[in-house]
Amino acid sequence: MPEVSKLKKPDVKLVLLGDMNVGKTSLLHRYTERKFKDTVSTVGGAFFLKQWGPYNISIWDTAGREQFHGLGSMYCRGAAAIILTYDVTNWQSLVELEERFLSLTDTANHDCIYAVVGNKADLTDLTAQLPQTSDLGDQTKSEESQVLSACPTPPASPVSISGVLLRKQVTHDDAVALYGRILRYKCLDEKSTLPAEKMCFETSAKTGYNVDSLFETLFDLLLPSILRKRNENQESPTVDLEDCRTSGGKRGKASCC
Repeated sequence: MPEVSKLKKPDVKLVLLGDMNVGKTSLLHRYTERKFKDTVSTVGGAFFLKQWGPYNISIWDTAGREQFHGLGSMYCRGAAAIILTYDVTNWQSLVELEERFLSLTDTANHDCIYAVVGNKADLTDLTAQLPQTSDLGDQTKSEESQVLSACPTPPASPVSISGVLLRKQVTHDDAVALYGRILRYKCLDEKSTLPAEKMCFETSAKTGYNVDSLFETLFDLLLPSILRKRNENQESPTVDLEDCRTSGGKRGKASCC
């Protein structure tokens, strides 16, 4: 049993934030299960564990509804990366990131990585409507992702009427501008941080467009944090309660000197 608990121990935490209906959980399902699901709004949050090579990354999916707003700060505590998600067809969803969700990230790590992600690109971009071949692989990838708790998930992207593309309300430049404001809010030097061009994505959970690129890019960037945390744990090892129970049963009476 100790081996199982160590296998599931996360190395770092990644959190998805954003207003309701932007498709946060749909993005997560697309990456972890390689498919798109029709879903309903998340209640509270859900926790997934992604095994990425020899490392374990916990991914927290959070509710966008305002009544669950207070939980976001708790979920962000100790986060090494945060995905701020909006809907490219909904300008207000971008505004909400700055007005309602950015302050929740105050509990994240001081060196937290931020990505600004516009979902539902398939509704505005013909290129994003093409199914991604990387999502047609075998099912073993989905087995690597262990769902530790199940919660309802956000609604799926609406289908454009008669195949006509919807009007794009949020451009890539808008996302880049928000990323710059995030850095200023965090008092980070733009010259010494990751460039906006690398941290602003447009995705489609429905077709898989850019979804793998988003998560794999973040995982690569998290590697230094993972290695640093593992080194710190080796220098200050924690007590294994299972070992204590085992050794405690074999311990004899202390002898008098």
